[in-house]
Amino acid sequence: MQKLTKTEEEMMRLLWEAGRATVSELLERLEEPKPPHSTVSSVVRILEKKGFVGHKAYGKTHEYFPLIPKEDYARNSLTDVLHNYFDGSVSRLVSHLVEDKRLNERDLQDILKKLEQL
Repeated sequence: MQKLTKTEEEMMRLLWEAGRATVSELLERLEEPKPPHSTVSSVVRILEKKGFVGHKAYGKTHEYFPLIPKEDYARNSLTDVLHNYFDGSVSRLVSHLVEDKRLNERDLQDILKKLEQL
């Protein structure tokens, strides 16, 4: 799966939330300062070329929708982080999250409970 730029990821996040949207609708969802309509349109077309987005035409209007589920992209991104920054070690990743105070005791208990269920 191809990597996305930060801007492309933001457009995908908006599409995942909306399900389907036109460029104008995506533009409405963006925070200020909003980019030009042409910029949003270009990013969405790039996402379509990369295979992340499809569209349905209604005359001159195009409604875009995600082709890649958010969970699939998240899984792939996490795998990349795991291999690129933690040498593929899940325990090193979890240790980092604990040391960085991103996982609390409750989170760890939930993880252990899931592991026991496996």
